[in-house]
Amino acid sequence: MIVRRAVVGDAARLAEIQNPIIRDTSITFNPQERTEAEFGEAIRTLPCFLVAEVDGQVVGFVTYDQFRKGAGYARTAEHTIVLAETARGKGVGRALMAAAEDHARAADIGSLWAGVSAENPAGVAFHARLGYEEIARLPKVGFKFGRWMDLVLMRKWLGPS
Repeated sequence: MIVRRAVVGDAARLAEIQNPIIRDTSITFNPQERTEAEFGEAIRTLPCFLVAEVDGQVVGFVTYDQFRKGAGYARTAEHTIVLAETARGKGVGRALMAAAEDHARAADIGSLWAGVSAENPAGVAFHARLGYEEIARLPKVGFKFGRWMDLVLMRKWLGPS
């Protein structure tokens, strides 16, 4: 497995990986599938967009961007990690997160945040195993499939203690 910076040529594969998750699960609250063009724009503009390849095939990605707008938040970022179903449980997520955390430290990011659907207990457990602590549960902030869903906010401190 290799972890590398995403290139625009990865965009179609990234849509193949994420769109079934958007369409069929409550892992993300987003109801709109993402286009190849949207992925291309994200690859060009996000400060961190990394992919994992296994046997030459992209099987997952991780991104981060500033947590909230404004200069006071410049050292706090929120990440997104998405894996193809075939890549789960094989260390791909850990490798992507380690690379994203290294990238964030080099960019002087103090903490990384995850917003995880409460309907995704595997995602909450994954982050906890990586040292993310649950900071808050925001009730009924997401809406999808005709129902309200809770969001779990988790944080990992990367900066000096």
